[in-house]
Amino acid sequence: MERQEIEVFLALAEELHFGRAGQRLGVTTTRVSQVVRALERRVGAQLFERTSRRVTLTPTGRQLHEDLKPAYDQVLAAVARAVAHGRGLTGTLRVGYVGAAAGRLVMTAATRFRLGRPDCAVEAREVQVSDAAERLHADEIDVLVGCFPLDGPGLTSGPALLSEPRMLAVPAGHPFARTASLSVEDLARVRLVRAPCSLPSVGTAGSAGGDGPVAETFQEVLTLVGAGRGTFVVGEHAARLYARPDLVYIPLRDAPPLDWGPVWPTARETARVRAFVTAAVESARAAV
Repeated sequence: MERQEIEVFLALAEELHFGRAGQRLGVTTTRVSQVVRALERRVGAQLFERTSRRVTLTPTGRQLHEDLKPAYDQVLAAVARAVAHGRGLTGTLRVGYVGAAAGRLVMTAATRFRLGRPDCAVEAREVQVSDAAERLHADEIDVLVGCFPLDGPGLTSGPALLSEPRMLAVPAGHPFARTASLSVEDLARVRLVRAPCSLPSVGTAGSAGGDGPVAETFQEVLTLVGAGRGTFVVGEHAARLYARPDLVYIPLRDAPPLDWGPVWPTARETARVRAFVTAAVESARAAV
């Protein structure tokens, strides 16, 4: 059977109306009739009963439909899988994220990304910002979501997914703790904890009392700040996700916003990566 014969037969068997079958396939009613008559000659039996009022399948036509429809659906599914594979939309996309805010962005984007892509999975894992670029270059993750800038040699940055104000985390007993807001210039009066997850500079570096202590992870940062060992610049989300009785988060009113978004190795940009970034942007817009 020719492809058009299969498509015309299946369309007419489901619509049971020559006009609707033609509209569905984008052909004329006359063409539908011609193809059906040719197919009936090939089979050697009538496939449809036609009257001026109705069209029904004959027993032979019903049997052909029951045998042909599943096989044709399998062919279409096989072709769709081959196309998806050729476009890189199968397999597993490995997505890294830095911190809870990025994790939420990734999970929301992953849900949207998987819609319509049953053969493509998302494997999300938290990474430390200190080795994030190294893991991208080592092909351990395909795309990373974190706070900008995340640039570097051979890396491509996508659009910002989230923009939030910056705040200063201080100990609950700090003189700033009762202040409604701070200026960037006030950072010169505090000690800043040093850590790989430190945010990009917002102006005057903290210098009061010398260099602050060193931490390796964000949880260590919060522990040191809560113990009165220093302060730390964070995004606004920290006040919601990392509320602690020994910490106070104070807005930095004149600091530039903190942007979060995706970055990936330029040489390994695939259709999977592009589709995930698109899903992340759409999810971020929907959340506004």
